[in-house]
Amino acid sequence: MNIPWKEGSEISVRIDDHTAVITANREGLLSLAEQLMMLAYEESGSHIHYDEYNSLEAGSAEMIIGKI
Repeated sequence: MNIPWKEGSEISVRIDDHTAVITANREGLLSLAEQLMMLAYEESGSHIHYDEYNSLEAGSAEMIIGKI
């Protein structure tokens, strides 16, 4: 699955007392929404892995979103 990102996207994820907190700018939110729509049409077991090395801001917690 091709994972598109809008230019200027910024997304960070942190874990705060057992709560995942996702913050993003407009481009990041639009990119995430588009990616979740794409994932909805994939097979069960498909997933998107986000981390600071491929999409999230430095220092972010890893995040995996999967389809069941």
